[in-house]
Amino acid sequence: MTKKKKPVENSQQTASQIADLMLDKKALDIQILDVRGLTTLTDFFVICTSESQPQSRAICNHLEDEMLKEGIKPWHREGFEKLDWVLVDFVNIVAQIFSRESREYYDFERLWGDAKITKVIDKDTDNK
Repeated sequence: MTKKKKPVENSQQTASQIADLMLDKKALDIQILDVRGLTTLTDFFVICTSESQPQSRAICNHLEDEMLKEGIKPWHREGFEKLDWVLVDFVNIVAQIFSRESREYYDFERLWGDAKITKVIDKDTDNK
């Protein structure tokens, strides 16, 4: 099975949608990394921090369920056994759910330091 990329203009919108789905499950420190031009693996990484294994599982399941409703099926998923770093590959967008410890240890933003990074703000809590 080969990976099929969707049109680039939809990738940014889908990345934002994935970030919103992460917010639905109270994910923390959500960031969208635009890696177009830096790698051919994907267009965007959407990363977040989870406070527990059940929350990581809930975020992952929510992403998969809601994206399937949009007709977007994950191409690959890994890390679901340990839940300290879960990766869900939607081809143009790769969602990554980190535990606090794994997020600090891997310092993913530093690894992709040349990427354009957009911090996602929870509008519901930002207004309180």
